[in-house]
Amino acid sequence: MSLHYLLKQGPSLPPGELTMIFSTSWQQILSFLLNVSLTLALTFSVQAQVHYLGNGSPWSRKAETGPDAEVGGWYYNLGTTGIRVQLIAEAPKHLLVKYVFENSPAWEKIQPNDTLIGAGHHLFTTTHKNGYGMDKFGPDGPILEFAIALENCQSESGKGLLSITLVRQGKTEVVELDIGQNNKGYANSFPFNCQKTDRVRKQLCDYLVEHQDKDGSWGIPPQNTFAPLALLASGEKSHLEAVKKNVKMHAKTTKSEDNSWLINWRYMAAAIVMSEYYLATGEKWVLKELEEVYTFLISSQYINMEQIDPKVKETHPHAYPKDNTDSHGGWGHNPGFEGYGPISMLTAQGALAFALMHRCGIDIDQTRHQAAYEFLRRSAGANGYIWYKDQAAGENDWADMGRTGASAIAHQLSPYQDNYYSKRAHLQAKVIGDHPQSFPDTHGSPIMGMGYAAIGACILPNSFNDLMVANRWWFILAECHDGSFYYQPNRDNAGYGSDSRISASAVTAFIFSIPKANLYLTKNKLH
Repeated sequence: MSLHYLLKQGPSLPPGELTMIFSTSWQQILSFLLNVSLTLALTFSVQAQVHYLGNGSPWSRKAETGPDAEVGGWYYNLGTTGIRVQLIAEAPKHLLVKYVFENSPAWEKIQPNDTLIGAGHHLFTTTHKNGYGMDKFGPDGPILEFAIALENCQSESGKGLLSITLVRQGKTEVVELDIGQNNKGYANSFPFNCQKTDRVRKQLCDYLVEHQDKDGSWGIPPQNTFAPLALLASGEKSHLEAVKKNVKMHAKTTKSEDNSWLINWRYMAAAIVMSEYYLATGEKWVLKELEEVYTFLISSQYINMEQIDPKVKETHPHAYPKDNTDSHGGWGHNPGFEGYGPISMLTAQGALAFALMHRCGIDIDQTRHQAAYEFLRRSAGANGYIWYKDQAAGENDWADMGRTGASAIAHQLSPYQDNYYSKRAHLQAKVIGDHPQSFPDTHGSPIMGMGYAAIGACILPNSFNDLMVANRWWFILAECHDGSFYYQPNRDNAGYGSDSRISASAVTAFIFSIPKANLYLTKNKLH
């Protein structure tokens, strides 16, 4: 694989804004990184970035259920080694071991409180950059260097053996882990024409089927979006029953009138999943259920100021609309306008849901639909990046790309014959590829952000490639020794705590299904 990490604009930019592109083999990457880090050390006064709060978050957060309930904290998973580590503010080139899974390659060889200072016969050389913001996004440092060493050891020349240099009780030791070579690395064309991608997707689909609840659910809306879509996209008939169970769950838990709390997320998931299922199977009973969801989404879209809860003036005076156009056409957490009102992530999903429903034959109110697109136009910067609400960020600003990806695919699938929509889709896909560093660290639900950023990027092959290349490290390290994938620490923890594996396994299976192009979301994008 060629992981592009060249300095596009040289040392004139601060470290957090360097766009790095690799065009070399994985075996050469670590050597390249060592040279780059030495150059940067001479050029900049580098400050280590550690993203945790005074209360110990994210490290202090715990999973209540699943295989990570025993771990005791939200730490970085170091791939199939079985090791969990914490970043250290005082030692930004080191990793502190917090937990080792039984029967993993590291079991009885690596111990809690060991300090990892190197891997693959090299000491870690770069201080970590970890956090939320343009100057903090990315895996630079020991996390990235460990990922490279872990994949290198599984190559033919690596013999499946990973050397780890550590400090234990004040003494430096070198420990060798037998990782094996059955796992191997991702292909140069990852995730296309890649045996490992195919194997991982299949094992994760099996994992999702095995861990589906009796009612057909996988938990919260992100899982109930990407798990069924991944199974549907697999093209495997054996997975269709699990998808149908989930669709029936969506049908059973949605109706044309609903006063539940934080509800719009659930209805967006239902609209998208049921639409894709109908388009794949043509089962007529789904249309009635989609009509109910459509009726609800129409009622929950913010259109006029009469929908505003009067309490908003007291509780969120800064969010109260300035005029009739402010927030018009959007969706917030709940129907109409409450709290701080409609937001871009839900509005983009609403525009996408209407576009998919239109393909199913649902009679979509064009005025309402275009009001959602107009909301997204107001929230887009000149570079296409979608800000949190219908107010554009700075001309060159960017951050988490989930909203931008959802908007991109909503525009790409717009049923209206106007070049404007495809131009917006391409612009937004491009900005995702231009700034792929924030991929696994998104406001609200990072898992949801990853899924939508990937769909949006896949509109442009180069953008999708840049996104996957820059985040190859995440897929290497998120894979656990049991074959499931793990939700790595980030800014927000929506979905972490109930089960730290289902969400990451679902979104990875979905992203790895994109090359199959079996969904309307991914059809005719990358050929």
